Amino acid sequence: MIVEERIYTLRAGEAGAYLAAYEAEGLAIQRPILGRMVGYYTTEFGPLNQVIHLWAYESLQERTERRVRLLADPAWKAYAAKVRPLVLTQENKLLSPAPFMRVRWQEA
Repeated sequence: MIVEERIYTLRAGEAGAYLAAYEAEGLAIQRPILGRMVGYYTTEFGPLNQVIHLWAYESLQERTERRVRLLADPAWKAYAAKVRPLVLTQENKLLSPAPFMRVRWQEA
């Protein structure tokens, strides 16, 4: 099991617009394809204007296959074009849970 952490730093004042667009369009596209959402968060302290989301995968291979499907989806391409101007930077990390950690997620 691996967990991908994706951090988007947004333009100041754009978090509301980004989250509204994701809730209205992006979530319905991503969830069936990526499958296991662990969480979706915003920051209140430390670096501000960030959206952080976590997705669980059985393996790096599964992650690669699911990301290829997402990036090929025409609806995702259209959605991404709408929100891309709101994003300043993106950071991705692949995390391995500690042996005692049980990863929980919301099914699509």
